[in-house]
Amino acid sequence: MKSSAKAINPPGLGGKPRMPLSSRIRKQGREFKAQGWLQAMAIPGIIWLIIFCYIPMYGVVIAFKDYRPGSGFFSGDWVGLKHFIAFFSDKYAIQAVWNTLKVSVIKLLVGFPAPILFALLLNELQCKPFKKVVQSVSYLPFFVSWVVMWGILYSLLNLNGPLNQILVASGLVSEPIPIMASEKTFIPLAVLSDLWKGIGWNSILYLAAISSVPQEMYESAYLDGANRLQRCMHITLPSIMPTITIMLILAISGILGSNFDQHLLLSNATNITVARTIDTYVYQIGIGTGRFSYATAVNLWRSVISFFLLIGADRLSRKVSHGERGLF
Repeated sequence: MKSSAKAINPPGLGGKPRMPLSSRIRKQGREFKAQGWLQAMAIPGIIWLIIFCYIPMYGVVIAFKDYRPGSGFFSGDWVGLKHFIAFFSDKYAIQAVWNTLKVSVIKLLVGFPAPILFALLLNELQCKPFKKVVQSVSYLPFFVSWVVMWGILYSLLNLNGPLNQILVASGLVSEPIPIMASEKTFIPLAVLSDLWKGIGWNSILYLAAISSVPQEMYESAYLDGANRLQRCMHITLPSIMPTITIMLILAISGILGSNFDQHLLLSNATNITVARTIDTYVYQIGIGTGRFSYATAVNLWRSVISFFLLIGADRLSRKVSHGERGLF
């Protein structure tokens, strides 16, 4: 009898018998009913997701057709992989892919650890009023649109801006530098402006994860003689590592995406060869020239690659952490 019972209900975690499926379903049903009003709050978001993200997905069929506006998604001649082949044979498309990878990798290397470091530094501040001021100041740029941000950058960095005036007056340069219209300065400008705009907002998630770390761990480490750096390295960082892992997986999956607003505003005729990314390329080709099937094919290709990057990053994370950390 004991052996048969073990066969029907094999042990779960901790050696306890696993709950039968019917009992688990009833338990989850009771929990769902008890949280009815909380669950109802997610309904508008689900409806929005279905209308704007899932229903339009049938439109990807035009990537394999010669679509003409006004004739319907399922009209037009079936052309197979014609638009995908055209994409890989276009030198400007290859240039856009290379620029996107270059900017995204640099943003990942610089912009991903920056909010983590910023959150760790904020957590160490003892003066609460000063900490709140720093947080408010760092969050503010996130709520400023890129159009306004471009205006601020242009005012500061144009040929007659204060930065060039300081550089010329100090003798560091002999003439003003065209920072906003130079291929050499575009990537640093894009990376630093993106960092300035998002470092405060992106640190919120890490601050929330740090706040959930039990204070008893810090007190025990303090009594054992650990200094602040040791407590940070051996308690805070390992405790928020699951959050860091998930955010890194998502960041890697979006490496073929770029900040469309930022790159569209910062690009001009003088730096377009380094400023053209997949997003701006699709916009210029799809909307500018009316090649909707071609633009859809490019976006579909990018979505497929991003999906495999997401799965690959998740599997690599699970392999490195021996199955302890991952998204799926």
